Amino acid sequence: MSWDEEWAALKQTAAGDSGMQLASAGRDGWQGGSGDGSASESDALKSKKAAWVRAGHDVQSLRADVKKAMTKLEDGQQGFGAGSGVSGVHSVAAQQEVFHSWHRYLESLSGRCSALQVQLEKAGDHLDDNDQAVRRSFSKLSDRYEDTPAVGGRGGGK
Repeated sequence: MSWDEEWAALKQTAAGDSGMQLASAGRDGWQGGSGDGSASESDALKSKKAAWVRAGHDVQSLRADVKKAMTKLEDGQQGFGAGSGVSGVHSVAAQQEVFHSWHRYLESLSGRCSALQVQLEKAGDHLDDNDQAVRRSFSKLSDRYEDTPAVGGRGGGK
């Protein structure tokens, strides 16, 4: 790491900016700061609901891949269960123990993917709803306090 990179990282840490971005940062789902830790107010992070939905679908796709892996793991286990005629072999017992361990892990991972997908999509909905509520509140303010006409009428003094 160069001195400049290390210094930038130290400044970023001191500023309290975690430097985290959505997985879709850099693609069309994210707009905003320069990415170098020197963002100004005009470079505020903006996200789009579509980016959150896409992230949810990507996690769902990962869950489908985990399910496929579980199916292959279960298929590979065929013939090693009770009543298979294979007994007294220590490697079979060890293999079954590893199978059950991986099966539990993949089931847990699948459940985590499902929960994460729901949270990502909810976050997108909440952020979108909040953005629209802010727009409506400023719109109401503009409706209530319309600009007054310029002094001297409409362009008459020139």
